[in-house]
Amino acid sequence: MSTTPRALPDQWPSLPLEAWADTYATLHLWTQIVGKIRLAQSPWLNHSWHVTLYVTARGLSTLPIPHGAHAFQIDFDFVDHQLTIQSSDGRRGGLPLQPQSVAAFYERLMGELAELDLRVRISKTPNEVAEPIRFDRDTTHTAYDPEYANRFWRVLVQADRVFEQFRARFTGKCSPVHFFWGSPDLAVTRFSGRRAPEHPGGIPNLPDWVTREAYSHEVSSCGFWPGGGATPYPAFYAYAYPEPAGFADAPPKPDGAFYSRELREFLLPYDRVRVSDSPDETLLEFLQTTYEAAATLGHWDRSALELGPLSKRT
Repeated sequence: MSTTPRALPDQWPSLPLEAWADTYATLHLWTQIVGKIRLAQSPWLNHSWHVTLYVTARGLSTLPIPHGAHAFQIDFDFVDHQLTIQSSDGRRGGLPLQPQSVAAFYERLMGELAELDLRVRISKTPNEVAEPIRFDRDTTHTAYDPEYANRFWRVLVQADRVFEQFRARFTGKCSPVHFFWGSPDLAVTRFSGRRAPEHPGGIPNLPDWVTREAYSHEVSSCGFWPGGGATPYPAFYAYAYPEPAGFADAPPKPDGAFYSRELREFLLPYDRVRVSDSPDETLLEFLQTTYEAAATLGHWDRSALELGPLSKRT
């Protein structure tokens, strides 16, 4: 019997995609603008780790971004619903998170940065979005529901916390737990240490060379995605690149997890985790069994790369 206490309902809040689809679309583009600011100012890190955002106790953050001899940081606060800018010279700026167009958000943010002598130029075209509209011309996406923005962040807090536990079991190269604003998704990726075959690319509005550099080495990756398209619900996912023979037929756990042949990855609906007696253990079981399928079928040197569950080391 599990000794982990049952999570309170509001710790893993309901996040039905249809209830906040418009807010999700707008917020996705706002995070792209902020992420591209970090991208423009940061030295390149392997697998695009320099572009990501990070979960905080109040929202999402760029963490410090270099700007000449100074640094600045941009934070989404989904508790007080503010975007804040902090500079290492002590100055601050920001704007409220409220219903407004992407164009208005872009203009106000760039204006705030200019006021702080933090001028930055970014590509104004969204990435990984079909039929993108330039940020400075997008008056279509305007929604912001603070309740659902807050729920989204609360889900990220829980996912981030469990992903960190899972990450701690691995001694090989592993990414941070970080938020990629292209999809968008919260992800953590393990590496076997071996080179991978060249990725075919083909992701909408993302240069193939970026994708190929991201998948230059063998990976087992997992994450949380709010949903969209053929998956109209939030879900945890896990995939391998390159996908080893037999991966699609491996039996994932827990019940409710399955392999999507369209997406070529395992999925576990978020609601399956949310309503379980122990969400942490349910999610960790999914992460572990799908990783084991990738590593075992891919002939990773597991004895050299794994520490094992934390419970075995305490």
